[in-house]
Amino acid sequence: MSSAAHRERPRSDGVRHPTRWLLHGGRPMSRWIIRRRYDVRVHHPERFPDHGPVVVAANHIGIIDGPLLAIFAPRPVHALTKVEMFEGKLGAFLRMTGQISIDRFRADPRAVRVSLRVLREGGAVGVFPEGTRGSGELVKFQRGAAYLAMVTGATVVPMTFIGSREPGGHTNSVPAKRARIDIVVGEPVPVAAVPWPRRRSEVTALRDDLHQRMLTGLKEALAETGRTLPGPLPSGEVL
Repeated sequence: MSSAAHRERPRSDGVRHPTRWLLHGGRPMSRWIIRRRYDVRVHHPERFPDHGPVVVAANHIGIIDGPLLAIFAPRPVHALTKVEMFEGKLGAFLRMTGQISIDRFRADPRAVRVSLRVLREGGAVGVFPEGTRGSGELVKFQRGAAYLAMVTGATVVPMTFIGSREPGGHTNSVPAKRARIDIVVGEPVPVAAVPWPRRRSEVTALRDDLHQRMLTGLKEALAETGRTLPGPLPSGEVL
């Protein structure tokens, strides 16, 4: 996309594109390593657009959802990841793999601009609309995915994670060895770009439409795989 696109509001010419080399080059090896421990099955990868900007909107049940999204999506995904994770060695790794830090508790213009940079250059950004790990039933659904798609005209691709946290598993638990993890790619949703200024009501309407589509896709994914979600986090565990 031309540099002029980065000067549209909100501007993204003042931020750098996240690191790409390890995210792109390291995926085959990462898949091999993960599949030595888990039975990861990706359903309907053909639904994922092979080019152009994509916002991946996924349910969120386990701590490994972000890495699974980045590694097993049909195309490399720069996932929005809570800023608390960007500390120490883990933080360095997340930066090397091109993940995008976001403050979940206040407006984060930089996270938005970096995400727009990726999308305006034809890449994919991952969003967990629930905002935190939980039952994965999409009870909460924030506006971020709708906003990013509306600004850039990106296609929204729903994705459902099943099995990345076991029933009763705590906040940071991972599945047992050899557990099956299903990743179901949903039907893509084309979104037309809306020029500045964008009304809050327009973003909310798109958010509501995406929410309903994802709820339908969630039911279909559970029926197709014959599985269930793990339920809420144990009492007292709040992220």
